[in-house]
Amino acid sequence: MLNDRARILLKTLVERYIADGEPVGSRTLSKHAGLALSPASIRNIMSDLEEIGFVASPHTSAGRVPTPRGYRFFVDTLLTVRPLEQSAVSQLESSLTPSDPQRLMTAASTLLSDLSRFAGLVMTPRRSPAFRQIEFLSLSDKRILLIIVTMEGEVENRVILTEQPVSASALTEAANYFNQNFAGQRFDQVRVKLREELGRMRDDITRLMAAAVDAGSQAHDASQDNVVVSGSRKLLDVQELSSNMGSLRRLFDAFEQKTGLLQLLDQSRSAAGVQIFIGGESELLPLDECSLVTAPYSVDGQVVGTLGVVGPTRMAYERVVPIVDITAKLLSSALSHH
Repeated sequence: MLNDRARILLKTLVERYIADGEPVGSRTLSKHAGLALSPASIRNIMSDLEEIGFVASPHTSAGRVPTPRGYRFFVDTLLTVRPLEQSAVSQLESSLTPSDPQRLMTAASTLLSDLSRFAGLVMTPRRSPAFRQIEFLSLSDKRILLIIVTMEGEVENRVILTEQPVSASALTEAANYFNQNFAGQRFDQVRVKLREELGRMRDDITRLMAAAVDAGSQAHDASQDNVVVSGSRKLLDVQELSSNMGSLRRLFDAFEQKTGLLQLLDQSRSAAGVQIFIGGESELLPLDECSLVTAPYSVDGQVVGTLGVVGPTRMAYERVVPIVDITAKLLSSALSHH
């Protein structure tokens, strides 16, 4: 679509605008592009780029700024990603070590925000609906604690209320039966299979096991779909965002509601690596002046969630992309070794 001179000038314009935040004029392009072109030639090429929608001219300036379409062409074909500074890599490595998965989510979100200076997002792992192991613990005569160990190694607790007291031996018998016959299966699968088995068991165990299946299903449903957001207030320091409080309010509403963010992050789960959404490309992000850089993360090779950075379209993509990429890889490693 563009010849070499136009590509170099567009790349230079986007980089200067990201760095300075000011419309870029012909003199600046001539100084930084490294091309032996007259100001008239540069203006002609800029006019061509404006005609195809890659740059625009603000009314108050003779310079030009990139449009969302120009940013898209830039990140797809012209972007040169810089290696992340060793200090930032070390910070990520020391903070994302195997620990409690929920703490890892919060740490990753905070690091994404701190390193990018924008908002960091982490979609919490979409857990397997299957369980690895369950145990029962008597809290009182009719209150029993159901302990569920997920396939990811996390622990969920649910309190079950029974009509009659259940003996310790019955609790042990029920837990052993679950673990020997149903470990690695989903609670809805267990429910179907239990219907055939319950007729052969004592009433106290049948009621307990039916209640455990219901509680286990509810625990899984409640644990799904959440986004950890860190550093959203940093966006107040971004001039092109803070100057439009109505738009910024819509963005903060999106952070609070999280539904659109979840859909957007969920779309990114199938991406092979880093994905960039610019401006209005996604109807789920309510700001033309915003971009979202995402990457999926995994546990033992299976993708379980997505993380990313929300910032202005005028962000230093060459730096944010490796921040997101490396954070996803280190989070995957930490979760897999948990």
